[in-house]
Amino acid sequence: MTVATSEKIPPAWGTIIYMGIIHFMALFALIPSNFSWGALGIAFLLYCITAGVGITLGFHRLVAHRSFEVPKLLEYILVFCGTLAGQGSPIDWIGLHRIHHQYSDMDFDPHNSLKGFYWSHLGWMLCKNPANEKIARYTNDISGDRFYRFCHYGMIPIQLVLAGFLYYLGGSSFVVWGIFVRLVVVFHCTWFVNSATHKFGYKTYDSGDTSLNCWWVALLTFGEGWHNNHHAFQYSARHGLKRSEIDLTWIMIQTLAFFRLARKVKLPPKKAIRA
Repeated sequence: MTVATSEKIPPAWGTIIYMGIIHFMALFALIPSNFSWGALGIAFLLYCITAGVGITLGFHRLVAHRSFEVPKLLEYILVFCGTLAGQGSPIDWIGLHRIHHQYSDMDFDPHNSLKGFYWSHLGWMLCKNPANEKIARYTNDISGDRFYRFCHYGMIPIQLVLAGFLYYLGGSSFVVWGIFVRLVVVFHCTWFVNSATHKFGYKTYDSGDTSLNCWWVALLTFGEGWHNNHHAFQYSARHGLKRSEIDLTWIMIQTLAFFRLARKVKLPPKKAIRA
C-alpha cells in the first residue's frame, strides 16, 4: 500500500552542512603533499573496519536484522566500528533500515528507489524525511541501551578523537585520507546499496520490489550488493546465495561461528533457495 505525498519536504540543513564539509575537506587529498602510501593504507584499513566490520556486519546483519547473535561486548565493538563510519547514530541508521524493509519502494520507504537515483542515493538524507518520525517505533530493542545512546550522541566527538589520533600517527595527510577521503568513499559505497542495487543487476527472486543483485556493489560493500537475495530472505546472515556470489561478510560470520562467537545464525531453507 502506498500513500500519495505532494507536500514539499523542508531541507535538513544540519545534514547538508555536515555532508558539505566532509566532501570539501576530502578535496585536500588532491594536494600532492597530502599524499603518502601510509595515509592511503590507513584509509583502506579504516574503510574495511568501518564499512565492512561496522556497517555491514554490525549495524546491518547483526543488529538491524538479528540474523545471528554474538556476546554483548562484541556487539558493542561492532556497533562502535559502525559509528566511526559517520553515517549517523546506530539507532537512527537501524531504525530507518527496518522501515525501508517494511515499506520497500513504497511512499513510506525513506529512500524509495522509485523516486529516482539521486533521491535513493543521497537526496533522502538532505531533507527532513518523514520516516525519521517513525524511528522510535522500530528501535525499542536498542533505544534504551546506554551504549547505543552514547554512540547516538557521540558520533562526531568520537570522529574527532580518531582524527587527533591519526594526526599524532602521521600528521595532516593521515587525517585527510583516514577521515575525510575514507568517509566519502564509505558514504557513497554504502549509498549504492540503496540506489544502484535498485537500478542495475539481475533479479533471482520475486521480492515484491525493485531490488537487484549487483556484483560491483557487492565487491565494494563486502557482499551487500546481493540485494535481491537479501530482500527475498531479509533474516538471512548470508546474502550471496550462489557460489559465484562472493559474500565477504558471510565469511566473517562463518569465522565468528568457528570460534563460537556467533550463534543462532539464520539461513533460508535450501528448498526456498532452489525455488
